[in-house]
Amino acid sequence: MQTIKTALLSYGMSGKIFHAPFIAAHPGFILAGAWERSSKNIQQDYLDVTSYPTLQAVLADETIELVIVNTPNDSHFDYARQALLANKHVVVEKAFTTTVADGEALKALAEKQQRKISVYQNRRFDSDCRTVKKVITENLLGEIVEAEFHYDRFKPMVGPKVHKETPAPGAGLLMDLGPHLIDQALHIFGMPKAVFADIRITRPLSRVDDWFDIQLYYPTLRVRLKASNIIREAIPANLVHGIKGSFIKNRGDVQEAHLLAGKKPGESNWGIEPNTEWGLLHTEKDGRVIRETIQSSQGNYGDYYEGIYQALTADQLEPVSADEGIRVIKIIEAAIISNKEKKVVEL
Repeated sequence: MQTIKTALLSYGMSGKIFHAPFIAAHPGFILAGAWERSSKNIQQDYLDVTSYPTLQAVLADETIELVIVNTPNDSHFDYARQALLANKHVVVEKAFTTTVADGEALKALAEKQQRKISVYQNRRFDSDCRTVKKVITENLLGEIVEAEFHYDRFKPMVGPKVHKETPAPGAGLLMDLGPHLIDQALHIFGMPKAVFADIRITRPLSRVDDWFDIQLYYPTLRVRLKASNIIREAIPANLVHGIKGSFIKNRGDVQEAHLLAGKKPGESNWGIEPNTEWGLLHTEKDGRVIRETIQSSQGNYGDYYEGIYQALTADQLEPVSADEGIRVIKIIEAAIISNKEKKVVEL
């Protein structure tokens, strides 16, 4: 089996929780190590890996084929560009870049270098998103009229992560959680025709946006995307209404909780939600009205890395393309304009 030696550009939460376990679990990848600036932790979890002292040390290692850019948003463009120029394939965490122009430049450079570049949108591989998409694809609700996706948390105090809480390109909730919600909407419904957005600062002492409400306009459909750090009692995160009925589901994917608890991908019942988190389907089926919970689809972030493996070894399409990452940033740029000018922005 062909193997791909892979390095991370940080080993904080994202590297430790969302990337390294799935790279290590996949037989087609070899985890080479991570660039660690101050704390040196990766060798505590993976004995035979390297703690690289600099980005240059990672890029100079000719055995490394794939680089994971899992650093703050405002560094994505520069680090991905340097990795591509070093002839590495690249995975870039969401948000792909902070501007559409930077995203298009990375796409063009990857094509010039004949390297693959992909955006890590792990929430597509949540049981939540998969279940919603399955309900819609199977036409259980008829023609969809409206959908609403939430990412609500209760974090009223300003957090310690400077890159998220200090005004700068890539900071704020819109660039943090917005790509998750926007990508889910585009993955299921495609690009809208127009955008309207309201973006606010609600927390005491906050200097960056921490609340947003985005409306996506489709010809016969409206999709609302909402996130807040001031929601102690959240409503269901997924609401979809069609001509025949409705589907309502809480945010229930178990993978992040299991990873934080030290569980490893591939263990029994991986990514399977308990039935207490199953969504409610209230619709018409075979001429009768039904109202019942339906089993959630299995979540598996490992499927993203299987897609990367197939892209690199069998020249398949990336699981999330640069174009898809760019489209997310187009929505964010339109939302910023809409909020500033208080108007609907045509795409």
